[in-house]
Amino acid sequence: MGARVTRIFKNFNLENRVEREISREKPRPAPRHEGNVSPQADNADAVSQKNEPLLSLLKSVYVESTDPAAAAAAAQTPVEVTVERRPLRFSLPGDPYGVVELKDVAKGKLTITEALKALGSHQHQPQTWTPEKIAQEYSLNLNDTKALLQFFIPFQIQIIPPKTENAKQIRAS
Repeated sequence: MGARVTRIFKNFNLENRVEREISREKPRPAPRHEGNVSPQADNADAVSQKNEPLLSLLKSVYVESTDPAAAAAAAQTPVEVTVERRPLRFSLPGDPYGVVELKDVAKGKLTITEALKALGSHQHQPQTWTPEKIAQEYSLNLNDTKALLQFFIPFQIQIIPPKTENAKQIRAS
């Protein structure tokens, strides 16, 4: 409420106050002291003049440049890269989110559905779905699979107890 009242007084007759400030005569700046003359004025003349010896040296310089990467790329013939692919293990039924469903995936890659299925299987049956088995099943790198299982844990809920006993707590049903 106080901000509204303050804003009303602050904006009251604003245009007239601005016009008055703009039309007011501005103070003249104090004259510069002669001892503080900037050395830039002397350098401006020296910069704008031509220096013939330096100009003749500059004209004698000739630079020829070639890009070795471009020459090497032009010399090579284009090689067709083929990526091994594997069929999908799991997919969602129907046409989820209007995205065309894939038929196969490059080896070393996972779809979101396959990743969730693998992570969920490992979480529920870690003795059966070991990192080695998941890596073999989905044609993945073993180190990447171990990192995936260590750092990406789906659907894990942690209930932190309250600091005081009389605090309200959400009950899981």
